[in-house]
Amino acid sequence: MSRNTRLAGIGIVTTAHIRRAHRSVRQIRSMIENGELVRLGVGIYATADLAEVAERLDVGALLLSAAAAVTALGPTAVVSHETAALLHGLSLLGPPPTVLTVTRPPGVGSRSGKPGVRLHSAALPAEHVGGRLAVPVTTVSRTVIDLARSLDFRASVVVADSALQQNLTTKKELRAVIDACPRWRGVRAAGAVVEFADSRAESPLESLGRVAFHECGLPPPELQVVVSDAGQFIGRVDFIWKQFGTVAEADGAAKYEDKSRASYEFRRDARLRDAGLEVVHFTWKDITSDANAVANSIRRAFERARNRREPWPG
Repeated sequence: MSRNTRLAGIGIVTTAHIRRAHRSVRQIRSMIENGELVRLGVGIYATADLAEVAERLDVGALLLSAAAAVTALGPTAVVSHETAALLHGLSLLGPPPTVLTVTRPPGVGSRSGKPGVRLHSAALPAEHVGGRLAVPVTTVSRTVIDLARSLDFRASVVVADSALQQNLTTKKELRAVIDACPRWRGVRAAGAVVEFADSRAESPLESLGRVAFHECGLPPPELQVVVSDAGQFIGRVDFIWKQFGTVAEADGAAKYEDKSRASYEFRRDARLRDAGLEVVHFTWKDITSDANAVANSIRRAFERARNRREPWPG
């Protein structure tokens, strides 16, 4: 059974499929007019039930566009890379791409894609292909490795951290993909991303912070650590260097929009300092425009913590 036949079963159909069901061109037009079919591309349609399901999904429109793209490219095409990441709910660094990304095995069809589609050529073992509403999509682990082979280290870590944090894959599964393609371009870089990735990073900003600390030569911090003072809970901090008595907090755009939350954070910082810890905050702009300045502020915090009369006992 071809993949197109399977797609037809879940609501993606082509003109050829419909004609084989003994429907005329006039009947197809009527089905479009009465809402039984939703046109996705030239000769490609979604049935009304699938369109309705997709409409309830945050990625529904993207899913239908991706379904149309792989159907147009033939039964071996699979949604991959950035588009697969978005369908899986993974974080990407930067705005969503304006083109769909699809992979097809080498030697199958033309190397050129369709308008609005970036076509990759690579082997697609069966265990690397899953689906979303039966639209063929690379698995989360394959998607992470594909992106880690092609993106820079920062962007790759954002994707890998996101996948691990959501429990959508494991390092074992990521390593298994690498083992399946040891000679592929970029696989060594992907291996470095997998080893650096951390499921405890809860946002792209925290992932970027980790990369910046590493590239600026800071020792690796612990992530998401609960801090107490004399047995009293103070809070869970984004990053902590216990040996240097210093905490770093990643301040996302929404962190201080709520005034009551901002007030809570201010009081918590005071309690952390009273307990003997130095506290450094950084924003998206800080870490992306001058990571060295952030690293230097953390080093100065290390020095202040060393000189405290009552250092943090932790």
